[in-house]
Amino acid sequence: MEGPSERLAALQAFTERLIPGRWAEVRPPNAKELKATRVLAMTLDETSAKIRTGPPIDEEEDYALSTWAGVIPLRTIAGIPMPDPRLAGDIAPSKAVSDWIAQRP
Repeated sequence: MEGPSERLAALQAFTERLIPGRWAEVRPPNAKELKATRVLAMTLDETSAKIRTGPPIDEEEDYALSTWAGVIPLRTIAGIPMPDPRLAGDIAPSKAVSDWIAQRP
């Protein structure tokens, strides 16, 4: 997306998808920030993902190696908001931010 208005609209849509209501709470990007931002749009006709549960299934000879193998579980969780140290005063997280955190496990 080349034009600034297209980029701005894409950034707004992306922000609202992540945290609904957040766009209205924050300042829009300035001209310098918008100029330095690129938004890539592409159509995905096909996608694939390798999803499996359980321990690794290695070749038998690999078990003789002294190399760790296993699974590292990943989770995305919302923690306690940490304000910018330079934030003026005692400003609490906004409603959009608080609502978003409350909806997460």
